[in-house]
Amino acid sequence: MSAQSQPIVQPAALALSVQPINAGASLRDQAYAMLRQAIADADIYQSRDEIRLDERVLSEAMGVSRTPIREAMTLLEQEGFLRTVPRRGIYIMRKTKREIVEMIQMWAALESMAARLATLNASDAEIAQLRRMFDSFRDSTPAEHIEEYSDANIVFHQAIVQLSKSQIIMDTIRNIFIHVRAIRKMTISQSDRASRSIVDHLRIIEALEKRDTELAERLVRQHSLDLADYVEKHCDFLD
Repeated sequence: MSAQSQPIVQPAALALSVQPINAGASLRDQAYAMLRQAIADADIYQSRDEIRLDERVLSEAMGVSRTPIREAMTLLEQEGFLRTVPRRGIYIMRKTKREIVEMIQMWAALESMAARLATLNASDAEIAQLRRMFDSFRDSTPAEHIEEYSDANIVFHQAIVQLSKSQIIMDTIRNIFIHVRAIRKMTISQSDRASRSIVDHLRIIEALEKRDTELAERLVRQHSLDLADYVEKHCDFLD
């Protein structure tokens, strides 16, 4: 067989964690929301291999025809989460190390402004909820419960953005969240980052509780910029 006629070897499709969707609301919208969440939950940077989606498998898992799946995938491609490769299929979009670093830097700018606004707009009760997120780690180190701490870490950063009460910031940060979240999950267990992370978080909470606008903004920005520096120096697997 000549080189020109050799068949294309397809990588294995990723089995996303999806469930049957309900009739009633738009099937496309439900498929879109479920696929977007499933992509967010997938470990898309655990391997260098490209991650292909299989319409047939997704259609069977969700209990709908391929039409709403295709429509949902079109929306996700427009938002930069998927890409179509002719004759090969649809793949989850992975970013390069340079792109990830730039995304984290953008996150630092947006989240630090969110922290600034949170000191002005969030209630005492809302800020108090941040401290309660870490109560279960008070008598142990984060490394002893790394999965739970990783989840709490993600929720913490989402909460700061929400406490800003700025819909513009929430909408703007939404499309980079999937990639920044994936990198946070991967790196939190490396180089004792979890222990340093919780120290940073508690300092940020204290600044928010004191309504120290400048300090809260600076601490949140530096926390994310430290992650960007770490990715730049240690995450060569992204290239």
